[in-house]
Amino acid sequence: MDLHDTPDRADFRRRLREWLGERLPSGPVDGAPAEVDLARLLAWSTSLHEAGYAGLTWPAEHGGRGLPPAYQGIFAEECALAGAPDQLNVIGLNMVGPTLIRFGTQAQQRRHLTPILRGEHLFCQGFSEPEAGSDLAAVRTRADAVPHGYVINGDKVWSSYAHVADFCLLLARTGEPAARHRGLTCFLVDLRAEGVLTRPLRQINGESNFSQITLADVSVGEDAVLGEVGGGWPVALTTLAHERGTFAITLSARLRVQFERLLATVRATGRAGDPDVRASVARLHIDLQALRYTGYRALTRLSRTGDPGPETSILKLHWSQTHQRLTRLAWELLGPEAALDAEDAFWSGYWQSQLLRSRGDTIAGGTSEILRGIVAERVAGLPRSR
Repeated sequence: MDLHDTPDRADFRRRLREWLGERLPSGPVDGAPAEVDLARLLAWSTSLHEAGYAGLTWPAEHGGRGLPPAYQGIFAEECALAGAPDQLNVIGLNMVGPTLIRFGTQAQQRRHLTPILRGEHLFCQGFSEPEAGSDLAAVRTRADAVPHGYVINGDKVWSSYAHVADFCLLLARTGEPAARHRGLTCFLVDLRAEGVLTRPLRQINGESNFSQITLADVSVGEDAVLGEVGGGWPVALTTLAHERGTFAITLSARLRVQFERLLATVRATGRAGDPDVRASVARLHIDLQALRYTGYRALTRLSRTGDPGPETSILKLHWSQTHQRLTRLAWELLGPEAALDAEDAFWSGYWQSQLLRSRGDTIAGGTSEILRGIVAERVAGLPRSR
């Protein structure tokens, strides 16, 4: 497992810090991060591409820089520490792009890969459904074959950034329900097509970062199939592995920044000498270090094999639980002052908003129950429970 930067990585980190320092204010030490709008996020994506920081690990023939996965980890850490905005096309860059490189036809790659890098083709993911949740083998959205293509009907939910996306990597059933995962196919669906309705869903903290997608007799061509017909399961698993692996490293890096905000909150509330608070903070620090080194282990495996391993599920599972514990501790420290609608609320209600948002962490990207099953069977080698 690689724990230290090589000279080349150290130089990459130094130059990235300088670039971020020229374009961003000093990194967030306390308080809520500044709100950003769609135009600013698009401009930031353009800046990343122009500077060569989009598609770091993509092969050079597909517009990337062909760097080892460790460089993506460095990029994630430094952007988090600098308080950089989100990459609006994070799903396209980190999940759909690698899946297209592995399973896409040359025509699909030519159509999408360069626009993904430029931020021109924004992607979302259409896997979860109202009646299936994280059990992808229970997907009900159907894609029925017609001459020269398919007609898709169904609903998807929990689709992050779908309300601003241009395309969706969609999982649909082309076989019989009894076939479970053997009857699924992945499609690249244009969200501007007739019959597609995207409805943003408001979360309990007031934000609307994900949506429900309804597809009513949506026609797609045969060229929309990603991978083989009936072979959508390995395509979906590849996408999810990248979501839980490379993107989890980004989330873990942001959590380290949020830990610094927690320390600032502890000091601001005069609880720095409280032994119970100190013990809770120490446990969180240990959890963060465990996440960090698990991320390094995942990156090392990815560098050696080219594919994220099942250990990435540990990252997502542990990150989601740690985020909930961290935000709850900060909220408890503040008490009534944490409320969003309190007059002159501490950091404008930042911690209550984060606490409410964290409730979805153990659902999105695979529920904790699903992830524990993956870890038990594929990491610990335990027998299947069913």
